[in-house]
Amino acid sequence: MAAIGNRGTVTEAAGFNPDADVQALRGAMKGTGTDEAAVIQVLAPRTIAQRQHIKEAYKLSVGKELAEDLSSELSGTFRSVVLALLMLAPVYDAYELENAMKGAGTEEAALIDILASRSNDEMNTINAFYKKKHDTSLEDAVCGDTSGMFQRVLVSLLTAGRDESDKVDEAQAVLDAKEIYEAGEARWGTDEVKFLTVLCVRNRNHLLRVFEEYQKISGRDIEDSIKREMSGCLEDVFLAIVKCLRNKPAFFAERLYKSMKGMGTTDTVLIRIMVARAEIDMLDIKAQFLKMYGKTLHSFIKGDTSGDYRNILLELCGGE
Repeated sequence: MAAIGNRGTVTEAAGFNPDADVQALRGAMKGTGTDEAAVIQVLAPRTIAQRQHIKEAYKLSVGKELAEDLSSELSGTFRSVVLALLMLAPVYDAYELENAMKGAGTEEAALIDILASRSNDEMNTINAFYKKKHDTSLEDAVCGDTSGMFQRVLVSLLTAGRDESDKVDEAQAVLDAKEIYEAGEARWGTDEVKFLTVLCVRNRNHLLRVFEEYQKISGRDIEDSIKREMSGCLEDVFLAIVKCLRNKPAFFAERLYKSMKGMGTTDTVLIRIMVARAEIDMLDIKAQFLKMYGKTLHSFIKGDTSGDYRNILLELCGGE
């Protein structure tokens, strides 16, 4: 029942008793109206594994799915967070990817956030869950919904073939940096395939060396070159890959900041990151947020959301 990471704000609840939690949830949904505070109190401080036990105990004692009952009792963004908390991590990722490609238009940000930041194992599990539910592969879905070079980068990422060793080949790192430079800054037009081959295939340690070498050869940071050479979704996905390799918590801190800054809130992004990272690396994301923006993530969420939605997100965020 352990948490899925060791840098999360959500950790295993002590003295866990799924039957007591089921009683609390039943009480919260009894009669007219719902006691949302009770729902938050039960579900937010439990790990995903513990919530699965609550779901099983609920089905056993009530004969219905907990998610269905909560879905009919709750609404809006608060309901979205609660239902997301009940899913296994790869199921939630697969669900978010499905939603991103539903209907007319595509929420490219969701495809980029998830595919650029997951490990090979995580990606393989997401692929398996997607296939099981839809009887079609995630690759087919992505290919039906995207096009061009952006599609090719996404397909490469979801193939989950990145080298995950920590071996750095110095000579290859110099060659990779040189080839990326020659594929972009040093020529008219851009050979995006070369960027894909290096950025989607090599391991993290190796790529960090490539970025150092690239700076020496070109006099520019790799991120600046990507911004100069690419545009739109292709630029976004390559930048996301580089940022995740350099510092994943900082990548998510920036995404959270952008989801809340200015007018309105991009709730889909805010919910996805708060739920997906709560028991993996939320402590590190919070530290990066404070370092990068001089304000706590807690205060940002508090100022940008309201009601039960705010309360459940703050619970996932942990204290200041």
